[in-house]
Amino acid sequence: MSLIAIGDVHGCALTLDALIRSLDIQADDHLVFIGDYIDRGPDSKGVIDRLFALREKHTCTFLRGNHEELMLGYLDDGEYDLWAINGGVATLESYGAVGNGSVIPDEHVEFIRETKMYLETDEFFFVHAGLKPGLTIVENLEAGDEKVFLWERGHLKATDLPWEKTVVCGHTPVSEPMDTEKLINIDTGCVFYTHPSLGHLTAVRLPERRYFRIPFVG
Repeated sequence: MSLIAIGDVHGCALTLDALIRSLDIQADDHLVFIGDYIDRGPDSKGVIDRLFALREKHTCTFLRGNHEELMLGYLDDGEYDLWAINGGVATLESYGAVGNGSVIPDEHVEFIRETKMYLETDEFFFVHAGLKPGLTIVENLEAGDEKVFLWERGHLKATDLPWEKTVVCGHTPVSEPMDTEKLINIDTGCVFYTHPSLGHLTAVRLPERRYFRIPFVG
């Protein structure tokens, strides 16, 4: 069995289709989506629909990204402006309306609510943004700060990470996947396809560390 981690999709449904076709997914593979399925891109609704279809065929774990958290802030607390400036308008448009959360199907809202903060295996720790670089993984978990799991970036420039295993994350776009002993970052900024060094959706097959990159498909 392999683990296949998939980076930040951000509403790029056609690019996700192309990436999935490239992966040659086997029956016992476990797909781990690193979060940020929605916002900014052209078809957030279509991305969620595709994730529903994938979980019918394959073992999947869906982690929560900061953009899913922003959507929940809007749905639960009416925090529209913060979500809107971070790409929420594009998500609502994909559901056929702007400024009306009721157009989002209940099953899609339930999916977002059921996303996980992290996944831990014997060799890897999967989380959307990262972990505090000065703490071990155990210490990060004991602190239980969900803002760290969803928003952290300090680890990207840190050296001598004290983590007990490799952390696999996304959240911060990079031109090439980061691949070190303790850190893998697979957010290659698919939705930022107008940027000269971004615009790819990346997955990594583990433990082999075999990477798959697909350019944005409009």
